[in-house]
Amino acid sequence: MHMPGRLLKSIFPRGLYGRAALILLVPVVTLLVLVSVLFVQRHYERVTQQMTSNFVLVVGYLRDRADAAPDAQAAEEALAETGGSLDIEASLVAAPRDVVFDQIAPFDLSSRLVLQELSQRLTGLLAQGFEEGRVVVWVEGAHGIYELRFSANRVAARNPHQLLVIVLVAGAVMSVIAFLFLKNQMRPILRLARVAEAFGRGESLPYHPSGATEVRAAGQAFLEMRKRIEDHIEQRTLLLSGVSHDLRTPLTRMRLALSMMEDEAEAQALLADVAEMELLIDRFLEFARGQLAEAPVPVRLRALVEARLAEARRGGQQVELRPGVDPEPIQIRPGLVARALDNLIGNATRYGTRAELEILQEPGQVVVRIEDDGPGIAPEDRATALRPFVRLDPARGASAGAGVGLGLAIAADAVRQHGGRLELGQGDRPGLGGLAVRLVLPT
Repeated sequence: MHMPGRLLKSIFPRGLYGRAALILLVPVVTLLVLVSVLFVQRHYERVTQQMTSNFVLVVGYLRDRADAAPDAQAAEEALAETGGSLDIEASLVAAPRDVVFDQIAPFDLSSRLVLQELSQRLTGLLAQGFEEGRVVVWVEGAHGIYELRFSANRVAARNPHQLLVIVLVAGAVMSVIAFLFLKNQMRPILRLARVAEAFGRGESLPYHPSGATEVRAAGQAFLEMRKRIEDHIEQRTLLLSGVSHDLRTPLTRMRLALSMMEDEAEAQALLADVAEMELLIDRFLEFARGQLAEAPVPVRLRALVEARLAEARRGGQQVELRPGVDPEPIQIRPGLVARALDNLIGNATRYGTRAELEILQEPGQVVVRIEDDGPGIAPEDRATALRPFVRLDPARGASAGAGVGLGLAIAADAVRQHGGRLELGQGDRPGLGGLAVRLVLPT
């Protein structure tokens, strides 16, 4: 049942212009062809049949005049005289002449119909055909064989294919004009789609509603929705920033008080708790900052990766970059991608001992692949691992280090804002074989 539907989907165009053209042209062309064919078949056939029937009566009258003559010479004179008055070249011959008839073109429907009607309606017909555009027939008479030549316009409406040509040309011209009008109506829809797609990647492009009333309403609704989302993001960021500022003051006082405590061991434990609280605040703010707008600029991804690796090595992390391609600059927000790389590198070295990065160029996208030698993540937990504030300690090693469950969420959100995706898998390189993360960015 679903096979015809899948077949039609594979044949039909996927773009809005292509589908609009299909919706516009198929009914118009079908209607024009049906009307033209039916008109030619019914009108021209009936006209030709009527004209041929009338002409058969004329030929019968001409043959009766010739048959009434007393001898062959008188019959030939009667043929010439009566035929001349009827615009027919008529003569008396001993036998049909050897004539090479004209070939009838495949699209010449009238000529075929004329010969068919004459053979059915004209009695005593010996031969017929077209010679130099005129109809030639030989019929039996009382004094011999009568040769008749006359114009094909006497028995048929000529050139019926011209109607088809005129109708199809006019239909094509009107279809082009209609498609141009339709294209102008679709342009605001496509522009709205581009702006909405850009907003999904974190870009706020200028947009002014235009087009039909319904398209303007959709555009205005999109602008209002975008404004509410931006206001919500800004409000949340300001809220987290305020909370951070309010919390840092008492944490600083606690740090100073702990530094003056006599019990050094207990003070160190409490200072570690204070440091972890500060880390939590920093990661919350980092996650919130990922939603803020940053202008995309052309960036060489390999240079950005090398810079983040150099920073990681200065922090004591064991990370390497495999030799590979250096893609052309792509439009990204470098700060956002840098934070995503830092989190992925930090995760890889926190739950493993070393990590290896590789840049791959694939059709329509560029990929940064990061593989570590840690325990990895079970396939059923990979979707959950990308959610904010989720820690998979049993899978990733609870003693490997502190974390608040935002590393992968920050990276996934950053990549999503570029129209890309973050893929988690199992590594397969010798000496590693831990979690393999693919950071996919469109080019």
